[in-house]
Amino acid sequence: MDLILFGPPGAGKGTQAQFLVETYGVPQVSTGDMLRAAVKAGTPLGLKAQEIMARGGLVSDDIVLGIVAERLAQDDCLSGFVLDGFPRTIPQADALDGILKQAGRAIDHVVSLEVDSEEIVKRLSGRRSCPSCGKGYHVVFDASVKAGVCDVCGTGLVQRADDQEDTVRNRLLVYEQQTAPLKAYYQSKQVLCSIPGIGPIAEIQQRIAAALEK
Repeated sequence: MDLILFGPPGAGKGTQAQFLVETYGVPQVSTGDMLRAAVKAGTPLGLKAQEIMARGGLVSDDIVLGIVAERLAQDDCLSGFVLDGFPRTIPQADALDGILKQAGRAIDHVVSLEVDSEEIVKRLSGRRSCPSCGKGYHVVFDASVKAGVCDVCGTGLVQRADDQEDTVRNRLLVYEQQTAPLKAYYQSKQVLCSIPGIGPIAEIQQRIAAALEK
């Protein structure tokens, strides 16, 4: 089963990706993972990407698509994959379709985790962590005994810069701008599964499994 997983930051995408991996016995692959693997393996495309990244540049679509093609052709992906973080644009989606078509394959399902923006802001902006021992907390869902202080080592808790409310809202805006056209693209191909991402983890997993079984 060839799957794409969409979801805004804080939607629980990592948890549900792991569920898909365990349920269907396919690997989770992301653009970052693919780039790092290609660089580590020293493939021609990996070496090109390494040179560009070393200069602080952005890796072109052509190189990324080549690395995607390399990764999806590996043995562990032959029975399927969960693609995370790619594609991000309509041209990338078209190119991905072309890569898979050459192998006699196609995207079977696109799972889109839908979570209200205000819920995402509450989830992410409430996160805190201990800079000393690394333990994580949430001001609403998993607060420390003494407000702002780590239960384990007594160090003052901090909020990551990208969890600040203004930053979270900007990240959500960028996500919507990137994914809205892709949702329409895959909806037109009748492979989009929009899954409510609110509720217990097991319940969300049941929704995903039920949608894919259809």
